[in-house]
Amino acid sequence: MKKILRIMPLFAILIVATSCSSVRVAADYDKNADFNTYKTFAFFKTGIDKAEISDLDKRRILRAIEAELLSKGFSKSEDPDLLISLFTKSQQRVDVYNNAWGMGAWGWGGWGWGGFGPGWGWGWNQPSVSTSTQGTLYIDLIDADKKELVWQGMGTGYLSRNMEKKEARIKEFVNEIMAKYPPEMQQ
Repeated sequence: MKKILRIMPLFAILIVATSCSSVRVAADYDKNADFNTYKTFAFFKTGIDKAEISDLDKRRILRAIEAELLSKGFSKSEDPDLLISLFTKSQQRVDVYNNAWGMGAWGWGGWGWGGFGPGWGWGWNQPSVSTSTQGTLYIDLIDADKKELVWQGMGTGYLSRNMEKKEARIKEFVNEIMAKYPPEMQQ
């Protein structure tokens, strides 16, 4: 029982850390659209301007989308088949971990039978608080002639505040979302 109480906080941290690394994706599309006819693209400035993120992050996302489309054989055009738009949502998450349960429980800090530091005794019951931002990125592909949404990809995951990791995380989001395009058509 003592070992379980000692490693429970480590399990909580491990679960949070592993959940932060993945991007959950989904896609929806118009089953009547012929995705084989789309060969060129351009960015839909009006839609992109409405996205409530920094211009720096918009540019990072647009560069990642452009790289993905170019790798799929698309070309950028002034007269495109597809218009690309995006929007985002974010949600702040606050996690509180309590590592001390009082008299006779495992805890950190305080003076007690176990002395100062980890051990059995009276703890200060100081919770550990962490915040993270869960973001959702939507990428819309719009038929340029019909002005109709034909495909939408969505990715949800945790974002990094670290600038060095942010660009890699944005590329991961876009890569995971665009892996769903073109949709596998049911014959």
